[in-house]
Amino acid sequence: MKTAVVTGASRGIGAACAVAMAKNGYNVILGYKENKEKAENLAKVLIEGYGVAAIAMRADVSVSSQADALIDIAYKNFGRVDVLVNNAGISQFKLFTDITDEEWQEMIGTNLTGVFNCSRAAARYMINAKSGSIVNISSMWGQVGASCEVHYSASKAGVIGLTKALAKELAPSNVRVNCICPGVIKTDMLSWVEDETISSLIEETPIGRLGTPKDIADAVAFLCSDSAGFVTGQVLGVNGGFVI
Repeated sequence: MKTAVVTGASRGIGAACAVAMAKNGYNVILGYKENKEKAENLAKVLIEGYGVAAIAMRADVSVSSQADALIDIAYKNFGRVDVLVNNAGISQFKLFTDITDEEWQEMIGTNLTGVFNCSRAAARYMINAKSGSIVNISSMWGQVGASCEVHYSASKAGVIGLTKALAKELAPSNVRVNCICPGVIKTDMLSWVEDETISSLIEETPIGRLGTPKDIADAVAFLCSDSAGFVTGQVLGVNGGFVI
């Protein structure tokens, strides 16, 4: 049975990705930073609902030793690491001139360094196995930039660059690396956004609705599947036509 590691898996897009992997018969390692109860509850759901093994493990992916441990637990328990979904991320809406050094470092550390740390740890196993798929979750703002989200946009743009370069490097080892750029997705990250702004975002989305975590998870599942065996280094926008 194949094994998938999903970071930021306690809620939202990460939780949906974990469910999608379990539905497809993967054992799942659910990485989380703060929401232990939610992650452990989801692990139980995966075990009982889909008949797979699931382990919730705390890891701050911005710390390389913790990212290493997250990937290692998959190999130690299941003997393989087939899929890595780099989903863990944070966001912040703030004027550029008000961003502190600490906020910049935290944003880059989680959103970009975290992808680097986990991918490096997983690549060692995947290269040895001559097989594997890494899917990085970026953002449409990484493609086009967002006002008052400069540090977020920069971190997500970095994920796109990392994806393309790593795809070229790992392709000879039959390891694929792809990136998804979600649009406006209905998750906890939108909880602070006013209803009027939400309505405006829906109007700006040609398909006429917000995205769901499942929309992203379905795209992740495709990129990890044999149906995408010739797909690597690609940036897939799942945004309802917001950015084309």
